[in-house]
Amino acid sequence: MDLSYDLLRTFIAVAETRNFTRAGELVNRTQSAVSQQIKRLEGELCQELFARDARSVHLTPYGEAFVPHARRLIRAHEETVAALSTPDVAGVVRLGAPDDYAAFFLPGILERFASVCPLVQVEMRCCESSAALLAALDNGKLDLVIRTNVTPTVAGQTIAQEPIVWAASASHCTHEINPLPLAVFAEGCEYRAWGTQALEDIGRAYRIAYTSPSIMGIQAAITAGLAVAPIGLHSLPPGGRLLGEDDGFPQLPSVTVSLHRRTDNGGEAVDRLASYVIEAFREKRLDQPSQCNAA
Repeated sequence: MDLSYDLLRTFIAVAETRNFTRAGELVNRTQSAVSQQIKRLEGELCQELFARDARSVHLTPYGEAFVPHARRLIRAHEETVAALSTPDVAGVVRLGAPDDYAAFFLPGILERFASVCPLVQVEMRCCESSAALLAALDNGKLDLVIRTNVTPTVAGQTIAQEPIVWAASASHCTHEINPLPLAVFAEGCEYRAWGTQALEDIGRAYRIAYTSPSIMGIQAAITAGLAVAPIGLHSLPPGGRLLGEDDGFPQLPSVTVSLHRRTDNGGEAVDRLASYVIEAFREKRLDQPSQCNAA
């Protein structure tokens, strides 16, 4: 069975775009060449990967199941090439990220980075607001920053969109308490500002019951039934439930997640870590609770 790197890249490009022409643009091939490669891969696997009609392209159940395997094979190939081509890369890369994203994404990102650049030291700043992290980037104290904002920014590269939601314990009636007890991040956090403003707009009384610089502290208050919190959807803890308009809670904005980097680029190590950050956010969906957190 010939599962070549080129075939797998083309398959993932079609799986992501659901369009042979756009996939061809990503892999620098014509539409007909993409079609031929998919047919070749389907022949190797003896399975149809896509269902096609005049208007659209959809993954078959087998195709859906094959996507994570294809990604792993592509990743192994790219990491092998990278490790052989950058054996002497050393130094320090400084990364800033909001605490909730750091807990969810960084373990996998750092594992991949260490396998390719084992001599590079990574310094992380996580328990700070997006504004503070951007200030550190501007002052030359960070090389990369993951930030959230209500709208896309020109300065950064958009890497994801995520709904902000009201979260409460599924086994308590905390959301019915008046005034509503809230668990929030420190002053200056956008989620806190959006949540309190939304409640004020509908005339709902509330009190700040718990504050924490860490998502773990917010999740603990939710799970214990002590407070309701505005958080990113992927941070919904085990035993948590989402509150919506039927529960009397107004809709909150979605945030744009963007990656910002130092103006002088930073070199090979910064490039490599940035690429892994972008890929991690592309692979993990933020429009649904994470599988490890969902109740």
